[in-house]
Amino acid sequence: MDPETLSKAFVEHYYSTFDANRAGLAGLYQDASMLTFEGQRFQGAQNIVSKLTSLPFQQCQHQITTVDCQPSGPAGGMLVFVSGNLQLAGEQHKLKFSQASFYLFGLLISGF
Repeated sequence: MDPETLSKAFVEHYYSTFDANRAGLAGLYQDASMLTFEGQRFQGAQNIVSKLTSLPFQQCQHQITTVDCQPSGPAGGMLVFVSGNLQLAGEQHKLKFSQASFYLFGLLISGF
């Protein structure tokens, strides 16, 4: 599978899981994974998922508009940048979002 197709498949899986069951994202993170959210850092799958599940909205729907990837590092890694719209339940207007630096490594997605 080429890097662009792999990146898009990962992003689709990530955001569909985020929208349906954020706790289900735990398997996509490793102990060394880091999430920086509004200046706060969360390391490791448990801490990251704890933060994501504590966000002040329960239901949302991501609409992805761009997925850009580029090779990174000697181990076949990829940096992935995502942008799109986020519709929160009960809100009339969509919010714009972007997320940079999903780091996928190896030929099989085993974490970022």
